This record gives sequence, structure tokens and C-alpha cells, in this order.
Amino acid sequence: MKSIHSLIEKAAVVLDGKPLDKGLAMEMSGLRGNDIPDLIALAHKVRLKYSPGIHICTILNAKSGQCPEDCRYCAQSLHADTEIETYPLMSPDTILTAAGRAYSNGADCFGIVTSGYGYTEADGEFRDILAAADKIHARYPSLDVGASMGILSGTTARLLAEHGIRHYNHNLQVNPSKYGELVATTHTVEERIETLRLLKRNGIRVCSGGILGLGETMDDRVELAYALRDAGADIIPLNVLVPIQGTALEKSPSPTVMETAKTFAIFRLVNPHAVIKFAAGRETVMKDFQGLLMLAGVNGFLTGGYLTTRGRSVEEDVRFINEMRGFIN
Repeated sequence: MKSIHSLIEKAAVVLDGKPLDKGLAMEMSGLRGNDIPDLIALAHKVRLKYSPGIHICTILNAKSGQCPEDCRYCAQSLHADTEIETYPLMSPDTILTAAGRAYSNGADCFGIVTSGYGYTEADGEFRDILAAADKIHARYPSLDVGASMGILSGTTARLLAEHGIRHYNHNLQVNPSKYGELVATTHTVEERIETLRLLKRNGIRVCSGGILGLGETMDDRVELAYALRDAGADIIPLNVLVPIQGTALEKSPSPTVMETAKTFAIFRLVNPHAVIKFAAGRETVMKDFQGLLMLAGVNGFLTGGYLTTRGRSVEEDVRFINEMRGFIN
């Protein structure tokens, strides 16, 4: 019978409430073959102990395209040559209607997403988003309302908190030291990290993760896992790059199924208490192996679509989770 790799045995200290040493995590990123199922099994035990429950979130692309930022993966950037639907900010009532659909379909949370650099001033558009949040709270008080609207200031972060925004998505995307090289040059990772600090300061749960397949190494992924831990990320959405024609990364290869599962497992060991969500790439990369990630530390889904690409319906994901109950509870 095959013995468990010594690195995985050492990593089991996480089950005793001890943090995973970064050097050990770096070594574990090199695990291959038959050792991966053992790593996945450990991540599953850690998730069951420290982050039980399954979280389903759906988002609304409330303002699409025409973004001045040069994020290399993004179809909404003005620097990309894509054929996506573009439109200005939806009205508060239109956003409310979308929230109602999410609520009826069984989503736990609803995220309002807008393209652009962000909101450092409470302009008219920002006030409309606050009005939409107020309407959602009044109509669906049990629905967790979040947002993803780019870089914030102290004033706009405070106003979001005052209007009941419970969590805010602002991804670091990659190893912070590689952000300018692999993601964007029109803003800095320091601006993004400062936004995370402002969110924490105002009592808003931080939802921050990244994308696999931007040209990063496994070591870069480990660095991102620890950067998110240090930032106090409560929710970590991980995406697998879906190359979109017309973007700078349109021909980039996607990670393999086992590479993806290994990455998720390491993120779980580094961040045992966080909700770790699988977002874009579930359908295109994992395909029939989505259940594998449920055993590798994942306990949340972004469902119903990913801004400019389609995903599985909320109903399909609810059915999938129910079918997995015997394995993930």
C-alpha cells in the first residue's frame, strides 16, 4: 500500500489549527501523480472542519464594457478587440428585478458588478448603485448583497457599508509582485490592496481571489494564497482563465484538471477558514470533474454566468450540490 507523502503528513498540522508554513506550501506545489489525491483528501478534511457549508452566489453585469483599464484577460477593456455587449449602468429597478430572479433561484448572495476603474467619489452613478442596494434590502431582506465596482476611497467604502453591502469583490488576480507584468499597467496592485484595507476598516467582508492561467507559475499561486491570507480575505473566488478572442491572452493555454485541483487544495490549506469559490472555468476546464474540486476544498460557486461568458444555471448548480451532499457534508 502506498504511504502518504511526507510533505502531506507535515501539512496535516493545519487540522490542529496551526498555519501552513510557506516553504512547505512551496514544496507541496511540486507534488505529482498519485500524491495529488492524498493532498485533495487533506484539503477536504480541513474544509469540513473549518469552513463547512456551501455558498452559492450570482452576479449581475450591471454596467458592461468601455473600461479604460488594460487588464490583459478582460473582454470589457477598451484595449481589447472584442465583440461584447456594452451598456451604461442599469437602473435601480432593473437591478432589483435581477436580484429577485437570483433570490427565487436559491442564491445566497447577489453581487452588483460594474466595469471601470472604480468609484473614489460618490457621484450620481455611485448613488444609483446605493439606491439599488436599498431597494434589494427592502424587498429581499435575507439576500446577502455584495458588489464589485473597482477601486474605492474611504468615503465610498464607508457609504457601501452604510447601505448594507455585506461583501465586496476585488481580486488581486495574481502574485502581487507580478501584477504589472501579468495583469495591468493602468493601475497598481497597491491601489487594490489599499481598497481591501478600506473594506476591512468599514466592516465589509473581503472577497478577493485570482485567475489561474495568466502566465504565472505554481510558486506565484502560492504567493497569491498567502497574500490573500495576509489581506484577511473572507471569500476567495478562483477562476480558471477562459481565453477570449480579441484579448491579449486569447491564445493562452488553460491549466490541467489535476493542476487546478492541486492549486485549490493548497489554497484551502493556506486559508482554512475562508469560503473558497470556483468561478469562471468550471464548465470549460473542469467539465466532468467539477465534483473533484468539491473534495479539494471548494465550498462555494459563482453561478449563472460570468459577466461576458455564460455559465451553468443556478438550478443546475443547486441540483449538482444536492447530488454531492453525501460526499461534502
